[in-house]
Amino acid sequence: MPRYFFHITHERHEPDLEGEELPDKHAAWKEATVTAGQILQGLDGKLTPDRGWRMEVVDEFQNTLYVLHIHAEKPK
Repeated sequence: MPRYFFHITHERHEPDLEGEELPDKHAAWKEATVTAGQILQGLDGKLTPDRGWRMEVVDEFQNTLYVLHIHAEKPK
């Protein structure tokens, strides 16, 4: 089964060194969205307008498959 990695960047880059074995890239997308929701919920006010949040999903060959990016900004 292929292995997928979910790298997070928020305040600092946190590479996923273990990854997770999943059946295919569609399962990796589902895992990314569920995990992203859990992580964002746990930020507990730490997401500020000057600081973004990003998850990059890569396959075992380090090919980027998906990028989830949350960018908060102040209205002008």
